[in-house]
Amino acid sequence: MTPERLNTELDQPAIMHSQDLPWLASPLAGVERRPLYRLGGEQARATSLVRYAPGSHFSAHLHDAGEEFLVLEGVFEDQHGQYPAGTYVRNPPGSSHTPGSSTGCMIFVRLRQFHPQDREQLVLPLRTDATQPLFENIHERVWVEKLMPGATFKQDNARGLELLVLDGAVNGSDFALKPLSWMRLPAGTPLEVVAGAQGARLWIKDATLELGLP
Repeated sequence: MTPERLNTELDQPAIMHSQDLPWLASPLAGVERRPLYRLGGEQARATSLVRYAPGSHFSAHLHDAGEEFLVLEGVFEDQHGQYPAGTYVRNPPGSSHTPGSSTGCMIFVRLRQFHPQDREQLVLPLRTDATQPLFENIHERVWVEKLMPGATFKQDNARGLELLVLDGAVNGSDFALKPLSWMRLPAGTPLEVVAGAQGARLWIKDATLELGLP
């Protein structure tokens, strides 16, 4: 059963090691989730890993508070197109689709966390060889940070930070993050990490954590 409240204390740091979490069934056959943050029932403000078995799909639905996702494995698809691994997608408030996967896939997805006035649709392939800006407006900044082995990365944090380790590993003063580890830091808590022996690639969001709250 998917929890209705998970890591909802936005003034506290949160870390989840996604690879160590069980897959939880969704209401639709073949679609499973690993919740990282959740506030609400089936129509929740949530951050999760979602896995689609080959041939599975969700029913058509409206994103009244927006959706953004990274395709981590396989090919995600909807009526608008196909999105292979390494694709970043933003579907703003008011958008709708029928998501699924013919061959199976896994995505990292954030639901109902857009600013209400954000109306920008975006589909962008990720680079694997360099730091890459993905999206920026007055409310948030999203990018991929590429770190060489042993490199130190520091980031000020005036609004709130969230990150997902895409590749490699990083270590902080009192934590270690591996592939698909997720971290959220409240405003005022800066980020400082050192990349492991294989380097690292991090998806990072700098944004006010309360964006999109009902």
